[in-house]
Amino acid sequence: MAKNTHGRTLDLLGEAIVSRQYAVGTPMPAEPQLCEALGVSRTVVREAVKSLVAKGLIVTGPKLGTRVLPDEHWNWFDPDVITWQARAGLTPEFLRDLQDLRRAVEPAAVRLAAERATAEDIEEIEAAYAGMKHAVEFGGDYVTFDLRFHNGLLRSARNRMLAQMSKALHALLRTSFEISTIKKDGPAQSLPMHRAVLDAVIARNPARAERAIIKLIDGAREDIDEVLGSRRELPRLSRPPPRLRAAA
Repeated sequence: MAKNTHGRTLDLLGEAIVSRQYAVGTPMPAEPQLCEALGVSRTVVREAVKSLVAKGLIVTGPKLGTRVLPDEHWNWFDPDVITWQARAGLTPEFLRDLQDLRRAVEPAAVRLAAERATAEDIEEIEAAYAGMKHAVEFGGDYVTFDLRFHNGLLRSARNRMLAQMSKALHALLRTSFEISTIKKDGPAQSLPMHRAVLDAVIARNPARAERAIIKLIDGAREDIDEVLGSRRELPRLSRPPPRLRAAA
């Protein structure tokens, strides 16, 4: 969906901050300079600045001006912040935090999904799995269906807080899944692990579902470590998800 002027301005400033174009603690350009550089009105800049303050990226005040805050102040559960970081470039620290968060959240969510998932939930996750399988066998957009699979599991937990967290996790999960597609045969190797998670949820077996998702998450961690060790280029979310080629 195309963003309005406010959304585009917010993205430009947010990505500039996250990519360290503005140093922490130093004043950002004054409002008139930002208006001229971005080609927008003062109202648009002011609204974008308010949003950045709410997300913890900057602080404003009399005699202080507008200054960038250290990243420990940033709201890392805000989908915009996560997306800006992923677009700016992935770091080992960012990926470590991603894997730690997945290890903490997804096993608990999958246990709940095994207890609470409705027939409609199962049907949605099955459709996502079928899309993943089709992409592996015939080529296509594996990452989008992988995201639908995991978001479906989070929604199936029937927990409003977990459902809200899925918005933040979306960009994080996409990052992880794109890295898995870099590894040769990564999606094909992870497909049976996804099936094991889904089968355990269908069987209403929370303990087995938890073990299966932990195996899947730990496999993703190994993929990330391998890609980092190889020094291959990491994906940027500014590009569309990569498409798999058909199996030979």
